[in-house]
Formats: sequence, C-alpha cells, structure tokens
Amino acid sequence: MLTVTELRAAVERRLDEAGRAWLDGALTDAAKSGPRPDASGPARWELDFASAGRHVRTPQPAADGLAPQPAADGLAPQPAADDLTSQPAADDLAPQPAADDLAPHDLPDAARVLILHAARADAPTVARLYAHGTGAERRAVLRALPHLGLFAGPDALPLVEDALRTNDTRLVAAAVGPYAARHLPPHSWRQAVLKCLFTGVPLTAVADWERRARGDGELGRMLGDYARERTAAGRPVPGDLDRVLAMTRALPGAPRALTREES
Repeated sequence: MLTVTELRAAVERRLDEAGRAWLDGALTDAAKSGPRPDASGPARWELDFASAGRHVRTPQPAADGLAPQPAADGLAPQPAADDLTSQPAADDLAPQPAADDLAPHDLPDAARVLILHAARADAPTVARLYAHGTGAERRAVLRALPHLGLFAGPDALPLVEDALRTNDTRLVAAAVGPYAARHLPPHSWRQAVLKCLFTGVPLTAVADWERRARGDGELGRMLGDYARERTAAGRPVPGDLDRVLAMTRALPGAPRALTREES
C-alpha cells in the first residue's frame, strides 16, 4: 500500500498544472479546517472532496512512458465517469498502480483519499460523507480508512459492512482492504471472501487474505459447500477458490504452499 507521501507524488505526476494547483489548494484548506462537528454546513474541503472528479482528470503522460504496474495499494481503476452506471469487468477491480505511477482513472479516488487524510477525518465525518456520497465518494472513504487515525479502532466497521451488502463490485473491492483485514470479525470476513468469489472481485483485492485464511477450517467448509453447489448446478467454480481453499488447509505458521496455477 502506498504511503500518503507516495500517493500524493504519484497523483501530482499525472496532473497538469491546473490540476496540481487545485489539489494543493484543496489539501491546504483541508489541513487548516479539519473535522467540523459543530458546523452548520459542509466545510470547504468537503465540497472539494465531492468535486474532485472534475479537477483531476487531465493526466500527463507518464514521464518514463511505462504503463502502471500492479501493486496492492488499495486503489482500483475507475471508469471514465466519476460514478458508476454499470458493473465492471473483473480486470477493472484488481489493485493497480505502483508507487512510481498512477493510472488516470485512479486520480479522483486518490485525490479524495489525500483530502480525507489532510483533513484528519474522524469516524463521524467519514460516516456522514459515506452516507451522503456517490458510489465514487463511498469508494474513496473506504480506501482512505488505512490512512486515517480511526484505522486503529472498529468505528468505521458499519461502512465496510454496508458496502459488502451492495451489489456494486467496485464498492465491495474497496471494502475488503486493510481496514477489513484488521477489524472484520471472522464470520463477517469469511462472508466477504465468499461474496468476492461469487461476484467476480479478484482475490488480489482482499487485503491480507493469506494470513486470515490460513488454517481456517470453517472458511474451508464454506468454500467446499459453495463449490459443490456451483458444480451441482452446472456452473463454473471461481478460479480463486482453489487458492483460498488450499490456504485454509495449511497449518498456522507453515510456509505457504504453491497453488496449482503457481506450480
């Protein structure tokens, strides 16, 4: 996962001069204002958070000409529009940009993450922004959780749980990041893994899945039941299922065994 400093540098490399100026102003306003629980209306930075998609869409070509490389940084490619009107292909959900680059369609999410961090957004603030936000804004809230002070506690779990109840696969992919890996209770985490499998969210989106799945016999039982149901119905079993199932059979602390695809 990118640090905030790395993320900002990656964003700025992809913006034109106007975009960088807007981002710098937005982050400065957010840092000065911070959470405002007693304010009668939204802070200026909250308006910037909502409008980020209109200001950070003019990327510069990567200086080295290289395409973004996959990395588990918690940001996934977004569609050309700032919000969702259709379901993505599975490839659109995989964690993407490395520390040395950032895909153009990641920029609105990344800018919103930076704004939330600069504003030191607390649990009530992120809950309000999530509740009233578009799909894109909700994704950004979920992806910002590892970078905020509230990461240490479970206060944002209701947001993760709400996202996991939706059929928006990009929202589901954002929900199973580092915050969920740290705070989701076992049964809820197992259900999240199953949801990813049957909705086509790739396993690479599930943060720390190997640690949590290792030796988890109950998860193994659930996966086995799911695989048998799919087979009995003449439907294909997700390719990632074998990888998770193999990990549930590994002893805690044992070296990771190679999957069928890796061997």
